[in-house]
Amino acid sequence: MPGLHAALMATYARQPVAFERGAGVWLWDTRGERYLDALSGIAVCGLGHAHPEVAHAIAEQAATLVHTSNLYQVPLQAQLAERLVALSGLEEAFFCNSGAEANEAAIKIARKYGHGRGIGVPTVVVADGSFHGRTLATLSATGNRKVQAGFEPLVQGFTRVPYDDLEALQRVAEHQRDVVAVLLEPVQGEGGIRVPSAQYLAGVRALCDQHGWLLMLDEIQTGMGRSGRWFAYQHAGIKPDVMTLAKGLANGVPIGACLAGGRAAGVLQPGNHGSTFGGNPLACRAALTTLDIIGRDALPQRAGELGAWLLGALRERLSGCAGVVDVRGLGLLIGIELDRPCGKLVQMALDKHLLINVTAERVVRLLPPLVMSDQEATLLVDTLCPLIVDFCAGT
Repeated sequence: MPGLHAALMATYARQPVAFERGAGVWLWDTRGERYLDALSGIAVCGLGHAHPEVAHAIAEQAATLVHTSNLYQVPLQAQLAERLVALSGLEEAFFCNSGAEANEAAIKIARKYGHGRGIGVPTVVVADGSFHGRTLATLSATGNRKVQAGFEPLVQGFTRVPYDDLEALQRVAEHQRDVVAVLLEPVQGEGGIRVPSAQYLAGVRALCDQHGWLLMLDEIQTGMGRSGRWFAYQHAGIKPDVMTLAKGLANGVPIGACLAGGRAAGVLQPGNHGSTFGGNPLACRAALTTLDIIGRDALPQRAGELGAWLLGALRERLSGCAGVVDVRGLGLLIGIELDRPCGKLVQMALDKHLLINVTAERVVRLLPPLVMSDQEATLLVDTLCPLIVDFCAGT
């Protein structure tokens, strides 16, 4: 083990545990200890671990055809695009391998769209507290200085505004003539599960329509049923021009997607963009199976109902805890904000065989699988709340 660790780049501050198998919301480590997973691999395994139908589809496809190339027709890719277009109301899809790549595609669409309108230096408006990836373009778009530090010079062409602030966006519209798009998360995940006001996305949509901008929504963490709808923007009754997906799209098999419609449809043409592995038969078969299960089992509705119950239970149990600033969320995107940095809670929870995450330094982030049962949700609350109370009390 030490030799293996020494061979890895030190890009992660890993927890002192290694998992070797999973089933549903549970993971077992190399010692045979069982853990309740309230993180889903950071919103990836929405169907839980080792889902038998997904496992069967992957095995069957791996024994049939894993990869050809986008030089040729890929029927499973076309099927997946048709499914996502039907669910979203957008018109076309590009497939890649990750959320960052999907956001790269969105940024390229925005720039090409701007050049098509005669704008020499197309600018994309992004939000403080956002997270869009770790490639040079997506970390430049990200509203988190810690992600950017050490990788300057950053990619130009981004203007940043406060999140959930329509007036700030209006001021940009009044003073900048090179804006071509707005890129936002419907709920900021890494930024601390920040849920905007009910009218925010509709207001952004109206501003984009007024000025001919593209509305581009990063649904990498919020999509695939986690918010209580297939896509979080559906809560606002709007439709974006561009949407990016990844994480929960294939329940752990790497895949990303960039969907376009309206003014953004048809912007990318042959030779403008590509991906060697993007949309290969294995990834698309896993994604199609994942979509089948999410729809058949009404998991978006389940996420909304269970998320509402969890919010209520957490608020009730933590109502007397002076260190808790807020308990907020949408569906199964839940954040518990404390009045102090709380990274130590991750290890405290791990010691109790519970997997959680802390983001934005002070927010406990919960992203449980969409298949979590009522009993497992109760166990989550019963395990986590005493830890938070003890932490805030300094015991």
